Amino acid sequence: MDRRVVITGLGTITPIGSGKEAFWEALLAGKSGVDDVRCFDTSHHRVHKGCEVRDFDFRQYTKNGALEKLGRGSQLAIAATRLALEDSGLEPDAIEPERIGVSVGTTGGEIQILEKINLLRYEQDEDYVDSALFLKHPCNNIPANIAKEFGFKGPNTIIPTACAAGNYAIGYAYDLIKLGRADVMLAGGSDPFSKVAFTGFSRLGAVAPDICQPFDKNRKGMIIGEGAGILVLEPLDKALAREANIYAEVIGYGLSCDGYHITTPHPEGDGVVSSVKKALKSAGIRPEDVQYINAHGTGTIANDRAETISIKKVFNEHAKRLLVSSIKSMLGHTMGAASAIEAITCALVVSNDVVPPTINYITKDPECDLDYVPNVKREHRVDVALNTAYAFGGNNSCLVVKKFLN
Repeated sequence: MDRRVVITGLGTITPIGSGKEAFWEALLAGKSGVDDVRCFDTSHHRVHKGCEVRDFDFRQYTKNGALEKLGRGSQLAIAATRLALEDSGLEPDAIEPERIGVSVGTTGGEIQILEKINLLRYEQDEDYVDSALFLKHPCNNIPANIAKEFGFKGPNTIIPTACAAGNYAIGYAYDLIKLGRADVMLAGGSDPFSKVAFTGFSRLGAVAPDICQPFDKNRKGMIIGEGAGILVLEPLDKALAREANIYAEVIGYGLSCDGYHITTPHPEGDGVVSSVKKALKSAGIRPEDVQYINAHGTGTIANDRAETISIKKVFNEHAKRLLVSSIKSMLGHTMGAASAIEAITCALVVSNDVVPPTINYITKDPECDLDYVPNVKREHRVDVALNTAYAFGGNNSCLVVKKFLN
């Protein structure tokens, strides 16, 4: 079996807006989600800014009162799933629950719960730690809690490949649909705001003090964020049969691990080049068929330089004609949710023929000399978009989405 796979539902919980419409409107307007961090005291840190999801009330997204006590990672993911299902118009009760699966990527899983456990152990001792906290901590609880909320009984997995995890999860879901092992997949990523990530990246000197400026000559690093993005994937024939709105078609993906360094990308982008070439081959397209790349674009010196080099290596002269933008300039880096939210962005780009900007772009960098759609959205026909995401340990990913043409 070799079925075409389409995207029929989009759900986002982000620092700049939740729900497809609010998110897309904020993205095109170049809205920044950066603000003072509120979820913990940053007075002992060198930086104090982050991108948190504000005014999030999980009760409006759940019908299971017991799930209100879940970790924030599960809450964000369940909320994004409900929004995606509502957007898709899908009636899960009309489908065999064993044919509906969940695939979620993450970096830290329920990291806030682990942080709470460690704090209690430090301040008191392990006997004062509520045993329920340990049960809530494992990261595989996130897709399991989605299944529990909605009654799904199909394939259920967590993919913790850090900042590339959303793409990995969507790629896995794509395979399951394509091969006929599931009829609906809820796929994406989720990560809550993490003190571990905030402190760790700060210690690496990778966090900017106030704004994220991907590809700008004076970029100073990333901004830590949180959020969730979930997509509804289903086979084309079933989507057409129920007259679903189809945002885009997933036509391939590529993965690689260069294993160059635990935190630093390969300086010549070797692993990135490999993942993008694999994605193009998987999709059966040529480099010149691509119009837009949603870049990993963290705003760090090494990442942005290596990503630019890799794009030039794969696309050669066509690289100058590509539109490349980083929405992390607005959302911050939402860790395992990042490439899932960015995949949603790609689906909206090919559906609407509008490309979101890279904000805070002021000074050109001779080493980063592509068209990064600076500061203002751009109307442009996009038939094929790539979603690229790279992670610690050399994990590289590229997802290919195409304008739907029946």
